[in-house]
Amino acid sequence: MIDWNSYHQTLLGRIGEMGKLSPDTVRGYKMLGAAGETSSVLGLKVRELIALAVAITSRCDGCIVVHAEAALKQGATPEEISEALGVAVALNAGAALVYSARALDAVAAKAAGDVK
Repeated sequence: MIDWNSYHQTLLGRIGEMGKLSPDTVRGYKMLGAAGETSSVLGLKVRELIALAVAITSRCDGCIVVHAEAALKQGATPEEISEALGVAVALNAGAALVYSARALDAVAAKAAGDVK
């Protein structure tokens, strides 16, 4: 398993380097993240649970470690986190099912000689 604490520190250092090399990129990224925080409709805990689920579907270790910590800081319980992760698992399975249908469509088109 990953040493998440060490990974998090290393990641933050590399992002700091990226900020020096490309400050506009990092500034733009921070603006995107802060844009949703101006609304309190969902609340920070729900936003972090959503972010963690999206991190899973995106397969982003950096996102996982950042949003896991943030979800805990916002008071998310292990049960709430597990439920959010369950939604991510279900969505990934659904996405695989949808793309399986697309693959079957491509196979049928290829078999019929109708690939575009």
